Amino acid sequence: MNLSASTYFLGNLVANHTKLWIKLGNAETVLLKPDLQNIHVQNPIYVCGLARSGSTIILETLASIPDIASHRYQDFPFLFTPYWWNSLLSVMGKKNAHKKERAHGDGILVNSESPEAMEEMLWMAFFSQLHSERTSELLNENTEQKAFEAFYTSHIKKLLLARKASRYLSKGNYNLTRMAYIQRIFPDARFIIPIRDPITHVESLVRQHKRFMEAGSADAHAIRHMDITGHFEFGQNRKAVHTGDDAQFQEIVTSWKNGDDVRGFALQWNMLYRLIYQQMIANKKLGKACLVVPFENLCDAPQDTLTHILSHCNLQADEHWLASKAATIRAPSYYTSSLSEVDKKLIRDICGETAALFGY
Repeated sequence: MNLSASTYFLGNLVANHTKLWIKLGNAETVLLKPDLQNIHVQNPIYVCGLARSGSTIILETLASIPDIASHRYQDFPFLFTPYWWNSLLSVMGKKNAHKKERAHGDGILVNSESPEAMEEMLWMAFFSQLHSERTSELLNENTEQKAFEAFYTSHIKKLLLARKASRYLSKGNYNLTRMAYIQRIFPDARFIIPIRDPITHVESLVRQHKRFMEAGSADAHAIRHMDITGHFEFGQNRKAVHTGDDAQFQEIVTSWKNGDDVRGFALQWNMLYRLIYQQMIANKKLGKACLVVPFENLCDAPQDTLTHILSHCNLQADEHWLASKAATIRAPSYYTSSLSEVDKKLIRDICGETAALFGY
């Protein structure tokens, strides 16, 4: 991850003064009130799955549909004032159009205009317990934070205005723990939940963690950037997600402290996807709003899978678009398995029952 000195400086400037930037964001909303009156947040789409589940592929595919607005790499660090910042960028002209492989080393090419998960910065500015590792991060239909809800709704409207779009698309791994709350804010929200066979999924998570550990040891600025943007999945700043079960949470943390990445990631996979299943069963309205997308189906039958996603999200796309996008999706072939049979058995023992609930 190569961060310029200016990006690092400005990122810290925003992160260290979030209250000020919230005020600036609210001032932007007031000044844009006439323009925002006729903009409505309708059927927002949330792609939320554990990292390495295929969420980026789904994000990039849906973001290519006209009339869809999503956050982009270029929105960092001035995320709190999206309209002003995008207006300035349009005056400055396009930069960094050349695509490069992202830090994950997974063959996905990105540039400043590529869609990306960015909104976690907003959530962290209003909810101090997020990623604290001291208490549950779970937000549900009973959660109420009026200041955030007003700011967040206006933020999306401003992004739609800046992009000249009518539908909002979000990617956020941690939104897994707040789907019911999001649905309370936006009752017609649609959720896409990518999932992956736990054996290959855990292996991918372990591989990425090692890669980010190496990158972080060579660049302390990269670690700080991950903190600011709310990416705690890998590397030196890795944090387990606390869903309210202290015992499960501590078991994950202890496994990682003991250097057992396989066990820790398997426990987290099981905890999060079991939570998703329980929420979908207990909350029928939420269950209907969710579409679980197996990574294997996306890779093996991309056109059919994309068709299901489009239908679930009330999106339209022509056959040429569908065929062209499907042709770019395939199973990863850039690595061979390094898990031992002991590791695989451990993952099956931990995740087997939950995986079976999703058809694995």
